[in-house]
Amino acid sequence: MKSFFSFVWEVAKITLVALAIILPIRYFLVQPFFVKGASMEPNFYDNQYLIIDEISYRFDEPKRGEVVVFHYPNDPSQYFIKRLIGLPGETVEIFGGRIKVYNDENPLGFVLDEDQYLPEEILTAGDLTQKLGEKEYFVLGDNRQFSSDSRFWGALPEKDLVGRAWLRAWPPQSAAIFSAPKYAQ
Repeated sequence: MKSFFSFVWEVAKITLVALAIILPIRYFLVQPFFVKGASMEPNFYDNQYLIIDEISYRFDEPKRGEVVVFHYPNDPSQYFIKRLIGLPGETVEIFGGRIKVYNDENPLGFVLDEDQYLPEEILTAGDLTQKLGEKEYFVLGDNRQFSSDSRFWGALPEKDLVGRAWLRAWPPQSAAIFSAPKYAQ
C-alpha cells in the first residue's frame, strides 16, 4: 500500500512540474492556432497549424508585412489572421488595385511591393483612404478577393493583437519559420 501512495505522489510531482513549465509558455510566450478559411491563401491554407509568438510585441513594435493573429474587433471571441499593411500614424490608400502608404519618412507615399508573398495577378480591390491613429493598424488577407479585413471593418486596434505567426508546424511538408518581408521604398 505504501508503494502505491509513493507512486501516486511521484506522478503528482511530475505532473505539477510539467504544468509549472508548460502553462507559462502556453499563456505568455507562444500559442497554437489553426488557420480557418481561405482568406490567407496562397500562403496559409485552411487547417494549417501555426505557433503564434506572443512575446515579441512586448519588446518590439509590429513590422509591416508580418502575419498576425488578433481578436476580431467586431467580435473579440473570434480570432483572425491577416497581414500588417499599415502602421500607427500612417495613411493607407487603395486605388487601382495597388496600395500606397504615406508616413513621415515618405510624405509623397510609396507603393507597397508585395511580390515577395503575393502572386502578380492578385490585386487589392477597393477604393479607399484610411488614416490610422496612434495605436491602430491596417490589415489585409493575402487572398484579397475573399478576405474580411480593414477594408471592410476599419483599423485594427493595437489592444486586439495577440501575436505574430512564427512557425507553421502542420502539415510537416509545409513547415516554415516566418519573418517580416523586406520592402523597397
